[in-house]
Amino acid sequence: MKRSPSPKKTALLALAVAALLPLTGCADASGAKPEEQTFAFSGTTLDVKAHGNPTDLIPADRTDVKVTRWFDTGAQVGSKKLSWTLDDGVLDLHAGCTGLADCEARFRVEVPRNVAVTRDGRATDLKG
Repeated sequence: MKRSPSPKKTALLALAVAALLPLTGCADASGAKPEEQTFAFSGTTLDVKAHGNPTDLIPADRTDVKVTRWFDTGAQVGSKKLSWTLDDGVLDLHAGCTGLADCEARFRVEVPRNVAVTRDGRATDLKG
């Protein structure tokens, strides 16, 4: 008579597979389809919070703030967390995953030339 694996062994095997799953598909934002969002803006200072994601800050001949996001997930056990808001002079850009996942994001932010820009409250020279 053949014995079934114990529940403990089955659980350990499932955990090992879940831990290795992100390694099977690497995220690459460079090939992702860009998404764009434009925000009305009338302030003189913009603080960009990108939470560690690469972000190019570009001075542009415009009166609003335009954000382009590239986001890709590889193997994913969990969910993606994406948001972008502009409130009280703070542009908050979130792009990541929860759970066991491989995610990559990149942003480009076009800002009116006459606006002073900071990254996480620190001065910047509008470069990536």
